Amino acid sequence: MSDVLPELPFTLPSMLQEATRIESYRSLYLFYLEQFPQTWFLIFHHGKANEVGQDVLNELEQLNTELAGPNSPQCLISLSVRKSRSGKDIFIAGANVTERSDWDNERVKAHVRRQRKILQDLRHAPLFHICLINGLALGWGTEFLITADYKLACDQAAFALPETGLGILPGAGGTSELATLIGPAHTLRLGMTGEQIKADEALRIGLVQERCTDIDEALARALILARLVSKKSPTACAAFKRGLLGSLGQDLSTRTEGEALAYEKCVSSGEAAIGRRDFHLIKTGQSPQWGPKQV
Repeated sequence: MSDVLPELPFTLPSMLQEATRIESYRSLYLFYLEQFPQTWFLIFHHGKANEVGQDVLNELEQLNTELAGPNSPQCLISLSVRKSRSGKDIFIAGANVTERSDWDNERVKAHVRRQRKILQDLRHAPLFHICLINGLALGWGTEFLITADYKLACDQAAFALPETGLGILPGAGGTSELATLIGPAHTLRLGMTGEQIKADEALRIGLVQERCTDIDEALARALILARLVSKKSPTACAAFKRGLLGSLGQDLSTRTEGEALAYEKCVSSGEAAIGRRDFHLIKTGQSPQWGPKQV
């Protein structure tokens, strides 16, 4: 493989025009801005309609390994600038089922288990993951939202789980995890009817948290959140997310013990001492020199 990255097959949004590409990815497009060094931007642009196949999964596994480490960013912003031939915006149009045409049943099963594990790992990455949806999020595209901590839907966004109409079910989290976000009734509605919903309905049922006019407005909002996160202790944010996600579905004693362990991680890491020492800076809106992320 050539060491020279090919020219981008898309135009970056205006706010990312000065972004630098992270060169270790070819199927995925990862960028950062000098003024936001602790934020990475993941842009989907592959295949005909951002359908997810083995090449993308391989690099998502690579990304998960990086995000799980001490040098990972504090924020990940996922988005797409893909358009169909007719000019319709696409986030992710599903899994690449055509690559499975000659696979036997056991290979299909193993592949979907792998997809599920990759998205589970991304869900638990020790950072704040914001997802911007400005087009069609079908099947795998809707399931990808489960990996995000906060979702912004643009006016043209649309969501659906069409899998049961293909003789399968949403197998990358849409069956087992989506109900934790929107409840069983709406999950059953989406999964059993395949009904496509728009941004306003997605906001109403809690699939997304905010609605924006377009990708530029969504990016501006995401960068506000990313800047706020960048001022916080990386270790404390990672411990907070781990403690919160680890408490879901647990009994009271397990939840409170998880919170205690997460708090004690902040104390043992030395971050609590930094916060006490530099409290005068924090009160004025400044950020102290936090230690490296401990996960």
